[in-house]
Amino acid sequence: MIDQAEAVEEKWDTRVKGILKAELKRRGVTYAQLAEKLAAVGVHDNERNIRNKIARGSFTAVFFVQCLAAIGASEVRLT
Repeated sequence: MIDQAEAVEEKWDTRVKGILKAELKRRGVTYAQLAEKLAAVGVHDNERNIRNKIARGSFTAVFFVQCLAAIGASEVRLT
């Protein structure tokens, strides 16, 4: 059974995952392209690992910002 704290955490994970996926979609960036763009800024991860991280939604703030920087996002919509 999920307790209230876990439910709240899951809600935030889902929200952050949605924000990142929306930014990728807005720019037409696939996971394979994201892997290439991340490599170009010094972050080496393969497409499968990136896909899994984003699917889980429980990635670090550092990974989130690295992705946004790699795709050229200077602003993020929180809604």
